[in-house]
Amino acid sequence: FAEGDTQRGQSAWNARCASCHAIDADRVGPRHGGVFGRRAGALAGFNYSPALKAAGHTWDAATLDRWLSDPEKFVPGQRMFVKVPDARERQDIVAYLRTLRP
Repeated sequence: FAEGDTQRGQSAWNARCASCHAIDADRVGPRHGGVFGRRAGALAGFNYSPALKAAGHTWDAATLDRWLSDPEKFVPGQRMFVKVPDARERQDIVAYLRTLRP
């Protein structure tokens, strides 16, 4: 997995993710602070889809890249329908997400 640029990633995150996600609070989507290393569908207090609760993977560079590429293909029945088709943009977003602490 190629390493992305965190500054470009922050800009892309603001443009693509911030309308539904925040860093330190749940919104339409769960908070992104601390997402790296967190088990999918396991953040206490957030109402995940049954599909994501049962996914069983942990968020890392590879799983986040697959998720952002096509969430429905990666976890059928999940509730996020935003795709990031550009590989470099995904890498940048993933690099930025890696910096976010809970």
